[in-house]
Amino acid sequence: MATWTADQLPSMTGKTVVITGASGGIGLVTARELARVGAHMVLAVRNVDKARRAVADMRGDFDFRHLDVADLESVRAFARSWTGAIDVLINNAGVMDIPAARTAQGLDVQTATNYFGPFVLTDLLLPRLTDRVVTVSSQLHRFAKLKLDDLDWRARKYNSLAAYESSKLAVVLFSLELQRRLTAAGSPVRSVIAHPGVARQTGLLTHSKLNILTRLPFLVHDVEQGALPLLYAATQDVPGNAYVGPDGLFSFTGHPLIRKPSRVGQDPDVAKRLWQATAALTGAAA
Repeated sequence: MATWTADQLPSMTGKTVVITGASGGIGLVTARELARVGAHMVLAVRNVDKARRAVADMRGDFDFRHLDVADLESVRAFARSWTGAIDVLINNAGVMDIPAARTAQGLDVQTATNYFGPFVLTDLLLPRLTDRVVTVSSQLHRFAKLKLDDLDWRARKYNSLAAYESSKLAVVLFSLELQRRLTAAGSPVRSVIAHPGVARQTGLLTHSKLNILTRLPFLVHDVEQGALPLLYAATQDVPGNAYVGPDGLFSFTGHPLIRKPSRVGQDPDVAKRLWQATAALTGAAA
């Protein structure tokens, strides 16, 4: 597995894959590669025209639908409009280390984009899923101090990097609890986590103080390499709640490897309580 590449992707002919945030960067590479091996790719994006232009010269079966994952009404509208099965849902859209802002529902934009939106989207589309959901996290989840009584950054002074870290830890815990519920229900659907390491040319680091990492070539890889953990998590026979990331130093770069998230990310009690707190904030099923 340490040398797995996109050349080893299986045929995805007949499979429908929905991916968020696929107008550029890692999401676009992931969509391109899955389309190359036959998947019907649905790019769920804020800017449909941008996504159309991005894939204009790519071969494959692409569809485009509007979705702003930070806006829960947009998420619900997307889910209501969907008919038919979804084989794989890839929650890829994300923002990093951005200034404080609120969504139309009054939620923290960064947390809503990275966690609340994917939580609600997955919850609503779960009856349509046949194979798996892949949600993108980050190694920075290891530094998070999650506050279950203040997920939305109202009681604390907002810290943009801490909000990012917390949202990515929430993703890890969400996957843990989702897989527990799927297993208890006897469902064949799997919840899987992927993280791309540190990839340049994605735009994610543009506004972050961590952008300095891109000046250190040995700590970063390109978007092609960054997409590999997502592709592996979306297509290979991995166990439920697998945490797939690069195999290199600090899991910053390299080829896909099933690793372990932080100790807190493996705590089932915290995961259950997070689910309940999230459901209360978003109006999703508890």
